[in-house]
Amino acid sequence: MSPQIILASGSDIRATLLRNAGVEIDVITAKIDEEMLRLALLAEGAPPRDIADALAEAKAGKVAAKNPDKLVIGCDQVLDFNGELLSKPGSPEEARTQLGKLRNNRHALLSAAVIFHEGRPVWRHVGVVRLQMRDFSDAYLDDYLSRNWESIRWSVGGYKLEEEGVRLFHRIDGDYFNVLGLPLLEILNYLMVRGDLPA
Repeated sequence: MSPQIILASGSDIRATLLRNAGVEIDVITAKIDEEMLRLALLAEGAPPRDIADALAEAKAGKVAAKNPDKLVIGCDQVLDFNGELLSKPGSPEEARTQLGKLRNNRHALLSAAVIFHEGRPVWRHVGVVRLQMRDFSDAYLDDYLSRNWESIRWSVGGYKLEEEGVRLFHRIDGDYFNVLGLPLLEILNYLMVRGDLPA
């Protein structure tokens, strides 16, 4: 019998993506100090890819410690803008500053997933999407923020491509699921190879 699968994330969209793909999961949000870990890794000079991976591993490891017989999926997403890591905006003003930086520029979203089983990591992947924002006007930016703040306040970079945020972009290169914060195809392939999902 395949082990039960736990998603160590409070993200509704990640849970929905897995369930819509026919994966039965339980959700247990990992309680870790993400900001402290992120700052420590930045102080060590860790690249954005390693930071996303380490945060995903920390979340999976925390939940797996109490559920060693389960498959635990930890996830994290970071935004890399020319080597600068952008986080979820803390206020509409911070979102405006972030989007002002990203306007008419390219940036990358890195979506990491780490799977633990029997108390140790058994699989990991970091998906990368490169995005080009268009040169939108200040007036549009202000209107966008006033309409969307309550939704985008939980999103790295201050946008959601599945909502009005898509209008901020000129071009997107990469897997849409990675934009949503989950390397879904790679996770599904791993679960099918393991035999946890019928192939």
